[in-house]
Amino acid sequence: MVPAMAIPNKIPYDTLFDLWRNWLSQNEWGALDKWLKNQLRKNTNPYSEFASSKNQNRELSLCMFSAMRYFQLACAMEESYQKQEIPNWNEWDKAWEKSSAKKIPVAAFWFWIALREKNENAAPKALRDATARKEWFDKLEKYFSVSEQPEDLLLWAGLRPQWLNLLEERKDASQWTHEQLTDFIEQQNSTPPLWLRIQKNIPLEDVIKKLQQDSVHVELDEAGRLFAAGGKHLSGAQAHKEGWIEIQDLASQQIALAVDVKPGQKVWDACAGAGGKSLAIAARMNNKGVVIATDLHGYKLEELKRRSKRAEFHNIRSFEWSGDEPLRLPKEIAQQQGFDWVLVDAPCSSSGTWRRNPDARWRFNEKDTQELVELQQQILRNVVTAVRANGHVVYATCSWQASENETQVDWFLKAHPEFALVSQKMLGSPEQNSDAMFVAVLKKN
Repeated sequence: MVPAMAIPNKIPYDTLFDLWRNWLSQNEWGALDKWLKNQLRKNTNPYSEFASSKNQNRELSLCMFSAMRYFQLACAMEESYQKQEIPNWNEWDKAWEKSSAKKIPVAAFWFWIALREKNENAAPKALRDATARKEWFDKLEKYFSVSEQPEDLLLWAGLRPQWLNLLEERKDASQWTHEQLTDFIEQQNSTPPLWLRIQKNIPLEDVIKKLQQDSVHVELDEAGRLFAAGGKHLSGAQAHKEGWIEIQDLASQQIALAVDVKPGQKVWDACAGAGGKSLAIAARMNNKGVVIATDLHGYKLEELKRRSKRAEFHNIRSFEWSGDEPLRLPKEIAQQQGFDWVLVDAPCSSSGTWRRNPDARWRFNEKDTQELVELQQQILRNVVTAVRANGHVVYATCSWQASENETQVDWFLKAHPEFALVSQKMLGSPEQNSDAMFVAVLKKN
């Protein structure tokens, strides 16, 4: 297991405190990685001197991501310290609002984060009551270590106690043991490797050698799968520029493999985005047949066009599709009465990506999930007519919620009895060191 990237020992807290206040001042939180990138590259912002060092830039990012992992827990520790009592955390969570973090002294907030990351040396030194706070933290740590309440395990791991029922649903749907569920929860605060997919028919040893020549450190896991492990950024490596490799999470790679395409077949990637799975599918087609890639957002498809050109894949075509009505089939697809494969990598809550994007868990709510469930069903309704007899629909999400996955498959099979379930499963975490994703394969009779 790759550990969470904990906060470093030496932090310019004046800079970090300003950055944190800026983050908290937003009405709505977007993606932290994009926000940080914009903040740290501005020549006129108050962090410009600090941001001039890539190492310091990285340290700031590590700190902010640590704060997002244990954001609610830091609020909980501050409130319990002020009241000198340990409440019923399940009840406390029901009343908690993320805006409460604005009321916590910044140094105090980061004190709790440093201790939870097991790095007392990195804790701010300016707190007059640091000794009393450390004693309270030790008391809380002991409490959580012996508690038999599952909600307490969630809070200590940086997850909301109210998500217990959703996680229990996942445990039941996947037939996980209690130990597997515990592993899954604890993994939410470790960062998966940067997995790489070899895109062209090039020997693994040649790919590794080429990456090492550009000072990109790579390793193989126990199954011989390639991941980046440090060194220079991949964007500057020739192996990436020449389309030898793509960055793609291990679970995402397996979704693409579920589309068991053969050269010459017709595939529709209905929600292609920037096209990672379209490229992985095309890589097995030897430039024969066609991959139609569609998405609601045209700018994402522009990225796919650049990537497919780099990889020298000439059988990928792309255009916008809103998902609110059936696709008008291209002539060659209509001639064979539909696609052989339709991949619906559906818009979802993205809860399976919290390991890489811990800030996303604080944008997660059940109302949004219900809206996404309705959108997923709308897209599925509008792709079924595009599947030929004996063709397949592959439904996938990057969510671990059963309501977006197995429940949706059940709904689909009832609404479309002409399809039969071939397989369905969760991919990645906790069995593999990656994101958590779901895939189902359905065959049309």
